[in-house]
Amino acid sequence: MNYDSYESPFSTRYASKQMQYIFSADNKFRTWRRLWIALARAEQKLGLDITDEQIAELEKYKDDINYDVAEKREKEVRHDVMSHIYAYGQQAKKAKPIIHLGATSCYVGDNTDIIVMRQGLELIRKKLCTVIYLLSKFADKYKSLPCLAYTHLQPAQLTTVGKRATLWMNELLMDHDELDYRLQHLWLLGQKGTTGTQASFVDLFNGDSEKIDSLEQLIANEMGFDKVVPVSGQTYSRKVDAQILNTLSGIAQSAYKFANDLRILASFKEVEEPFEKNQVGSSAMPYKRNPMRSERICALARYVITNSLNPAYTASTQWFERTLDDSANKRIAVAEAFLAVDSILNIYINVANGLVVYPKIIEQRVMRELPFMASENIMMEAVKKGGDRQDLHERIRVHSMAAAAQVKEHGLENDLVERIVSDPVFGLSLDEIRQLLNPALFIGRCPEQVERFLHDYVMPMLAPYKDTFETDIDLKV
Repeated sequence: MNYDSYESPFSTRYASKQMQYIFSADNKFRTWRRLWIALARAEQKLGLDITDEQIAELEKYKDDINYDVAEKREKEVRHDVMSHIYAYGQQAKKAKPIIHLGATSCYVGDNTDIIVMRQGLELIRKKLCTVIYLLSKFADKYKSLPCLAYTHLQPAQLTTVGKRATLWMNELLMDHDELDYRLQHLWLLGQKGTTGTQASFVDLFNGDSEKIDSLEQLIANEMGFDKVVPVSGQTYSRKVDAQILNTLSGIAQSAYKFANDLRILASFKEVEEPFEKNQVGSSAMPYKRNPMRSERICALARYVITNSLNPAYTASTQWFERTLDDSANKRIAVAEAFLAVDSILNIYINVANGLVVYPKIIEQRVMRELPFMASENIMMEAVKKGGDRQDLHERIRVHSMAAAAQVKEHGLENDLVERIVSDPVFGLSLDEIRQLLNPALFIGRCPEQVERFLHDYVMPMLAPYKDTFETDIDLKV
């Protein structure tokens, strides 16, 4: 650790090495060189005077970047692209005259940003699918385990532990669909020139529009893209950044909801995140098992959700064909959104892979509330024995209020069942009522819903990624 200057927590604590490299300077500058090669190769194919020897020389040095030369040059000219053109030309001397031919800085800058964001989205998709896979196993395992369901954070009816997990997964599936859409519509800028008119290429190709269109398509194909944007100013529209960060914000929102639910469940002692053998929950309270990983998900998710406003403001304030007030904001906001979502998913994978369920506590909490929830079933059973439905309804209401007072005012157990057994109007024995208090009778179609959701939606979506799941995430903190 560097103790005498600021270091980003994403680098030292949270984000993976893969995502850090995607947004690294080395990945950026290597991509610049790949784009210069793609440009030269396409220009040669379309008739410009560029030799095989020049392209071979560019290829030779594409990953051998002389950073010392580029850094020294940038101090002199104050321009990063020109500095790296100069440094590349110092190595590939025969190719020096044709490097960056006809292009503007945004040819490498903006196209690289698109490529890097695609790499980041692909890594995020892989981790998102891993989370869904882990939750699918959890949902299937606990699809029939009854637990309290809540509305307004008040006990409502019953659901199952597995069914609740499908709610988390369903939102992640929505995020996956949105992420896929963004990937499919992420197009290269191409080479549009200083104001988007391609005027320099009109000169190079003597006004041959077909060759200019072919040039863009050849570059796109070499860089792994099907399409380039149809029109632009000097840059690709900054709405692209806003749309992508909205997608990342959506993932953060889903993770936040899961982590919040888990924090409440941990407070109920029903379900907990994994707690390592030597982990310390509190400096003052040795017994504590704080849901610190879920809390960290929430903290990072808040950052992403808030940060998604940055590119929205940037997109709305671009003047005409381009201004440069996007650059400083964008290079921080976009990169850190990716690093933060990567961090969130790292933690999510770790937590989802080790969720701890306490069935006895869950059952205990269910049985405290179930007599209230089963009151209608009890009433119907008493009607079958000849009771008056309206009279029974009033008696259950009175008994329920009294039982609730026992719980809330005196801290005692729910004694509604005992009150009903003692009331001769119902004519029900304790065994008869207990048969009605089987939690499995109150979970509706939960097991079936889980099975159908997994079979019809989750498994088909996960199928293309089934060999890519990396579930063993080693968190730094």
